[in-house]
Amino acid sequence: MHLKTIPSFLMIFICATIFAQEATEIYLFDLNKVEGTYYLNNPINISNNEGYDNQPCFTNDGSAILFTSTRNGQTDIARYNLKNNYRNWITNTEVNEYSPAPYMGKKKYFTCVRFDNNEPILYKYSYRKKEPQVLIPNLKVVYYVWFNKNIVITYVLGDVESLQVSNFRYKIKYPIEQNIGRSLNKIPNPLSIGNDKISYISKNHEISEINAINPLTSDSEYIADALEGSEDLTWTIDGAILMGKEDQIYILYPKKDKDWKPIYIESEAPIEGITRMTVSPDGKKIAIVVKEQIAKN
Repeated sequence: MHLKTIPSFLMIFICATIFAQEATEIYLFDLNKVEGTYYLNNPINISNNEGYDNQPCFTNDGSAILFTSTRNGQTDIARYNLKNNYRNWITNTEVNEYSPAPYMGKKKYFTCVRFDNNEPILYKYSYRKKEPQVLIPNLKVVYYVWFNKNIVITYVLGDVESLQVSNFRYKIKYPIEQNIGRSLNKIPNPLSIGNDKISYISKNHEISEINAINPLTSDSEYIADALEGSEDLTWTIDGAILMGKEDQIYILYPKKDKDWKPIYIESEAPIEGITRMTVSPDGKKIAIVVKEQIAKN
């Protein structure tokens, strides 16, 4: 069964499974490096909202965090300003929106996944409330990451979830690999890994693997085994990988460390059920998604 023939009821089920509406919160921590390792402190609950608050992403200048947030029984996109400690809503539609990210082309735009007729489509939105624009018609994009202003790498729904590249300059799109995880990240200053690559989790072996892909050449290389039981990762600016599991964050320097090592989290509030994470462009902050019912105790 090809993607275009998936019945609407099955598409609804698939999307509901992927965007599981578990009650979550987003905490912002200081990310400190001392004696070759990292630790987290000074947590702030930046969502502080009942329900699903998830998928944080820093703006390109690091001044704000975009994230998915629940209100009135659906999801919209919110923005948290780090300098003013202020949160505001930046979408207000009758459809669910997820996976916000700054648009690589211009600062006055951002992108997100919007559900049209129960199908996830990647859109470009204006902060000035102009009419949103579809970026990739007829492609069921669930997660994505910008490589540059002309290229976006996407997690696409189908019989098997696939990694695909869309090149707007040349108006082409092509698949890279099937059976992948949801975590797509541009690799910052990856040292021995090589520049201008995207990391993703491959699930084609018994143990999930973190790979790097060059979207310009489709060349892929193995980086490390993923942390068992974890779906999400982020990168520090010095080329370390962070993955969360339960109440702990683990670190690994590719081609240097053999094992994942825990890092210290200083927090009075219980931080459990860690999933998605994202590091600020300057490497000094990290936003973490945790279970709401634990975080609010």
